[in-house]
Amino acid sequence: MNTNYAPPADLGRVQKVATGVGLIGVIVWVISTVISGKPKDTFFQSYLVAFIFWTGMALGCLGLLMVQYLGGATWGLLIRRQLEAASHTLWLMLALFLPIALLGLHTLYEWSNGSEDPKVQALIDHKSPYLNPTFFLIRGIIYFTIWIGLTTLLRKWSKQQDESLDMSAVQRAQNLSGPGFVIYGLAVTFAGVDWVMSLDIEWFSTIFGLVILIGQGVSALALLISIGVYLSGREPMSRVYQSKHFHDLGKLLLTAVMVWAYFAFSQLLIIWSGNLPEELPWYLERFKGQWRWMGLALIMLHFVLPFLLLLSRNLKHNARRLMMVAWLLIIMRFVDLIWMIAPEFNRAHGGQVAHYGLAISSYINYAAAMVGVGGVWLGWFFHQLRQRALVPDNDPQLNEVLARAEHVLSFEGH
Repeated sequence: MNTNYAPPADLGRVQKVATGVGLIGVIVWVISTVISGKPKDTFFQSYLVAFIFWTGMALGCLGLLMVQYLGGATWGLLIRRQLEAASHTLWLMLALFLPIALLGLHTLYEWSNGSEDPKVQALIDHKSPYLNPTFFLIRGIIYFTIWIGLTTLLRKWSKQQDESLDMSAVQRAQNLSGPGFVIYGLAVTFAGVDWVMSLDIEWFSTIFGLVILIGQGVSALALLISIGVYLSGREPMSRVYQSKHFHDLGKLLLTAVMVWAYFAFSQLLIIWSGNLPEELPWYLERFKGQWRWMGLALIMLHFVLPFLLLLSRNLKHNARRLMMVAWLLIIMRFVDLIWMIAPEFNRAHGGQVAHYGLAISSYINYAAAMVGVGGVWLGWFFHQLRQRALVPDNDPQLNEVLARAEHVLSFEGH
């Protein structure tokens, strides 16, 4: 059995390709922004969606990093390095948050400008102790301080285990992960309220933070499956990854999809049953025109189809088919964010959401922003992944993982 778990040589090439594709996306994004007629509005609207998506990817991986420490299961061992690399991109997302807070706030958020409607202005005044530019920036920095602090400590202790065989480092990581996950979850909830829910000053949902949290988990698991399939086709991980590992990740993805559907439906059910004029219009506007078809696509392609496919044991054992489902879910996470965020920027006269939805050029702009920011994000991710061995080779559970792999290989050979 190969004990050299260094990243494959072509991982550097993948990093360059991801960064290059990202640069192409940025160029298309800039061009589509300039020709839109409202470059500042167009830029920050698409920028916010891309920022929320890729920050969510990093946060989902940070949450799973703590979950795998708490669970102590062997499936976490093979993805720990990927989780650490992805959560380290939060440094990048902190830098990308500053343009929103310092330059784009008045473009994106109605509460930062005031309203000509006396009722809306009264609500803005009522919420101004919380929703004001200075406190918005401070809270954002606090969120990132919490998240980066958690990932820094977990990565530090993981490195200590690798370099000095300090087994107490794992115990410290486990001890932090319990309360750390609670603090992380609270920060994600408040960030979701600040960055997404406050786009509509009148709308609120008590379950919105959970919808955001589990959506990030879906994105992170889809990414891990995709990276795992790539690594499983190359030495040395081709001798470590087995169908059982993808089966475990597939079961986790199925669970995340089901929980996302449960939270999303619960939010709709609670608001629909409450029938409050402050809450219900948010859904009513998304049940019309183009937004209605996008919502139907979310039901069918974010839940129904992935749910039915992931029920199959054979599919979860087939890494490439599982990866196709993962890619579908990554696309639908992007669609879900557009469905939640874009209507707030597409208002007709009188403050109502324009029912016709978005023009094709707007979709191109959103997609280009996603690719542009995503290319930079993936470039950072692959750079971090190349810095250390792909598995923590001093972890006491590694022998169990390798023994299982040897058993599977021996069985298949027989």
